[in-house]
Order: sequence, then structure tokens, then C-alpha cells
Amino acid sequence: MDFTVESATDAVVESFRATKDQRLRQVMESLTRHLHDFVRDIEPTIQEWEAAIGFLTAVGQKCDDTRQEFVLLSDILGVSMLVETINGAEEGTESTVLGPFHMTESPRRELGDSIDLLGTGRPCVVSGRVLAADGSPLQGAELDVWQCSEDGFYDVQQPDVQPPGNGRGLFRTDEHGRYWFRTVVPSHYPIPTDGPVGRLLEATGRHPYRPAHIHFIAGAERHRPVTTHAFVAPTSTRTPSSRSSGA
Repeated sequence: MDFTVESATDAVVESFRATKDQRLRQVMESLTRHLHDFVRDIEPTIQEWEAAIGFLTAVGQKCDDTRQEFVLLSDILGVSMLVETINGAEEGTESTVLGPFHMTESPRRELGDSIDLLGTGRPCVVSGRVLAADGSPLQGAELDVWQCSEDGFYDVQQPDVQPPGNGRGLFRTDEHGRYWFRTVVPSHYPIPTDGPVGRLLEATGRHPYRPAHIHFIAGAERHRPVTTHAFVAPTSTRTPSSRSSGA
């Protein structure tokens, strides 16, 4: 088969015909068709395509044990949230994205413990209940919690300032499905802008800031886990800072 603009897609799709894993074959065929349609739509120059490959290479090079630039890219393109929405449960709390900094294991803590190891910032108590879709309390449900500091940084971003596990905790609910812990009010913060995704945001005129929030993953036996977050109610008209590295 001649490889032309019109025949290219069928030629590549045909090359995957012997794929034994049917799901993999479906994914590769669909990816090929959509990607080829995209290329035919925008008709990139060779230099533009080389720039695109360079961008993806830079995204991969920015990833390490405490930084996931591909997750960040997936988030700003709305893909992470779309996948969560497609796979979300029809009942109960809507699931949301994990974010790029759920990278380390949260330390086990007892109900009522503080996840703030710095002793600074505005203290607060967080409490709630983990319930099944029918509203019944889930005893012994596991709750993974993580948040940034009062200055808008996660522990993995400031290893010389924050001890490992600061702002993180793994709790189990009581017999009534309740949980409570102490912490500090987190700050609004920018997602990391010191990498290729940050440069993409700048080039497209998008701001990098997220409102203040605390992350949660709730899970229990025989139940699907849910990833969610709780936002801090705005109490002032404070203008976000201009620093360029956050989490």
C-alpha cells in the first residue's frame, strides 16, 4: 500500500492487525486514527513537529520521584478529569484528580493527631464522615490526606524546610465512620511553572493558581475508593503572590 496523506492511517492501522491483546489493538487503532486526523487538521511543519517532540521529551525529563510532569500536563489538558468522570460512580461523592504531588506514602496517624509538623500557620480542625452510597457509615475506612503548607508548598518540594510527611496522614474512621485531625489552613498556590507545562501555560495566557484545598482518598473493603478534595472558604480578597514555583 502506498503511503500517502489519504492512505497513511489505514496502513498504520493494518500494521496492528496481529496484536493479540484485543484491548491494546483497539487502543492503538483508535489512537492512530485520531492522531492522524489531528495532524491532517493542523498540518504541522517539520519544525513544529520537532518542537512538539522536544516538548514531550522535556516533560519526561522533568519527572522524578517527587514530581510528575506528565500528570500535570494531563491535568491542564482536562484529560485527568475526563478519565475520572468517565470512571466515576453514579452515586456518592464525585471523584476528582489525584494531582502531581501524591508521590510519597502518607504516615499512619491516629484520629485527632496533627499532620502539621512545623507548628506554624493558622491552626484548624478537619472532621467528617465516610459513608457508603446508601448513607451508612463505614467503620475502619482508610482516609489518605495530603495538603500544602501555609506558604503553598508540599513537603516534597521543600525537603530542607519541611520534614518528610508534613501535611500528610493516613487515618481510619471510628465505628460511626467519623474522622478528625488537626492541621493548618493551607494556602492557594500555583502549580509548578518551572517546567515545560508551566511554559505552555504562560504561552497560552493561562494562570497557574489553584484555590486552597486539602486532598482526600477514602477507601473501604468492598467499596470503590474515591479521590476528592475540600476547599477553604475564601475569607479575604488577598491577591495571589507572584512566585513561580508551587505544587
